Amino acid sequence: MLEISEDLRGLLAAMPGGGLLLDTDGVIRYSTSDAAARLGYRPADLEGLALSAIAQNCSPDLAEAMTAALRSSGEARLRVAPRMNGGGGELLALRLRAVRRGPAGRAIALLVIVQTQAEAMRRFLELNERLISVEREAARRLRAEARLAEQLAWTRVVLNSIGDAVLTTDRLGQVTWMNPVAEQLTGWNREMATGLPLARVFHILNETTRESVADPVQCCLAQGRIVGLANHTVLISRDGREYGIEDSAAPIRDDQGELHGVVLVFHDVTEQRRLAGELSYRASHDGLTGALNRVEFEQRLAQRLAEHRLTGGNDALLFIDLDQFKLVNDTAGHAVGDRLLRQLAQLIDDCLPREAQALLARIGGDEFAILIENDNPALDLARRTAARICDEVKGYRLMHAGQRFKVGASIGLVPLDRRWPNEAALMHAADSACYAAKQDGGNRVRPWCDEDASLQRLRSAAKWVHRIEEAIDAGRFVLFAQRIQPAHGHGAGLHAEVLLRMLDTDGSLILPGAFLPAAERFHLAPLIDRWVLPAVLAWLGLQGERLHAISLLSMNVSGQSLGDRIFRGFALDLLEAASPLLRSRLCLEITETAAVSQPIEAARFIDDVRRLGVRVALDDFGAGASAFAYLKRLRVDYLKIDGQYVRGLLSDPLDEATVRCFIDVARAIGARAIAEFVEDERTSQRLTEFGIDFLQGYLFALPVPLADLEPLLEEAAGSQGQQWDVSGPV
Repeated sequence: MLEISEDLRGLLAAMPGGGLLLDTDGVIRYSTSDAAARLGYRPADLEGLALSAIAQNCSPDLAEAMTAALRSSGEARLRVAPRMNGGGGELLALRLRAVRRGPAGRAIALLVIVQTQAEAMRRFLELNERLISVEREAARRLRAEARLAEQLAWTRVVLNSIGDAVLTTDRLGQVTWMNPVAEQLTGWNREMATGLPLARVFHILNETTRESVADPVQCCLAQGRIVGLANHTVLISRDGREYGIEDSAAPIRDDQGELHGVVLVFHDVTEQRRLAGELSYRASHDGLTGALNRVEFEQRLAQRLAEHRLTGGNDALLFIDLDQFKLVNDTAGHAVGDRLLRQLAQLIDDCLPREAQALLARIGGDEFAILIENDNPALDLARRTAARICDEVKGYRLMHAGQRFKVGASIGLVPLDRRWPNEAALMHAADSACYAAKQDGGNRVRPWCDEDASLQRLRSAAKWVHRIEEAIDAGRFVLFAQRIQPAHGHGAGLHAEVLLRMLDTDGSLILPGAFLPAAERFHLAPLIDRWVLPAVLAWLGLQGERLHAISLLSMNVSGQSLGDRIFRGFALDLLEAASPLLRSRLCLEITETAAVSQPIEAARFIDDVRRLGVRVALDDFGAGASAFAYLKRLRVDYLKIDGQYVRGLLSDPLDEATVRCFIDVARAIGARAIAEFVEDERTSQRLTEFGIDFLQGYLFALPVPLADLEPLLEEAAGSQGQQWDVSGPV
């Protein structure tokens, strides 16, 4: 059927004398009032009649005129007597022109202009112009219809090809269409599902409670806007399979805004949820024993302490330090020591009271902590639990290579009450009580008292505070560096990390693992960083032309320094005074734990130094956070993957998946990924296959004094026109 638009009707009606629109068989499909009146008819009487039936007295022959008009791009003219007055009156002029699809295309209709002879002559030019416009309009409409049909076909192809499931409903919430992915996930094929209520096809539950969740399509129909699915939703397939899904429902509206249905888009996130759960568990639990790790435990302890300030309570904290554990490590090796730790962690867990909530955490090498949430008015339950742990650990024996090892457990016990300002003070008190128990002979329980705190402060201060301060004053800190290897090709300069060592009074080197924990505990880390940063900048400033042979030199900034307003101002002043070239060679490494625990300070400091041209790396990535949302607030240049995942890359599938995930995260935020602790060729090759950007570890270079790099830089700076190859030995 020939389609006649409103625009075309208006155009015909505006023509002097009016007009008719015929199909190619000569049947009248539309007539204006003026044209019908001149022919002696009403418009309704003309529609459906053949032109030959009302124009019998024509000159020349009507059939010949129609054939001529359809075959040519011009027009055919003929004269006809009107019906009124017995066919008398002024002769009418009929002008026939074919309406074609596209320029010189197939004729799809005939346009007939009805005029008197005088009008025909007077309006010739004007009518000719209008006829051209009609032809263009018809062609445009046909092209639009063709484009719409093509777009619809492409839409179907795309929706059948994408990885997301797509399902549409009508305004009653009944299924009208679904793509192959939706068929696969729901277990329903399109023919079976069409016309069914969505709830029968799209059966969804809460993953945890197993209760039904709100139908997103009904919510969308009711609210008239895009609606998302609740978190932790699972789709129950027709065959009983479960899929974790995420989705959104959007209204389908026409050009007038009327709601006609809903399009539901959802995708399978089962594997992502499983991996996220594993990552969350890894972030909050110790990888060796399965107990909570220190970060998670201290967060929960802080939360419980805050509740105590409001409501009170009778909770207790136990701090456990194993006696004689170092002897096992030194005698039988770390693998046996790890096995012992796993077994003792299970033994301690078996001693926890079942009548109260208890949390076990491994907070150090051979240190554990237990939080007992007790409703009883006294600490009897905590004391009984601690005594039982001492007895069980004392009675345990580890057999290895014909040797029998025994250990003990020194336990400090501290009640949770309003006297503690924060969880750090509470942990210090528990540590002091534990140390007092060890000083009393070990394998015993010691409740906290003021003397224990004094003893702990005296012991730690005497051992480390004075030594650290003296090392700074006497200049007995030494800068080392370990080269970082590009994974693909050769770098354009030296890329290395600055490492700190302390010189003992006898000239021996003390590794940072010995003094940095104490520096963190007694808030001396900013003091150390205020020595390291000027020393690194001074060394870079002395390099002169050799500075061009350095790609990047990174140094660590502690979490305490990050939260220290004085240090931040000191660092920014130093960096602003340095040259732009020098700043471009510096990278500051901030641990992930510090960035997560101090998000505002971290984001502000990172933005400030990056504006100065200094690059920033997020160190120990993956060690302290269970989600990546904080990365949206931080703009960093490098992610350094925590070494625990790199070490287990070849033996642990989850470590492999984790490393892949972290590399993808780096790409997503526009950063480059660095793998630490790369110690063998197979691990290096696997990381390179994953797309890692840089590798760091003993496989490529051992730490050396920073000054030892200068001869290599001198040689590189003197080699004109040659790119410095950092793949060689340091």
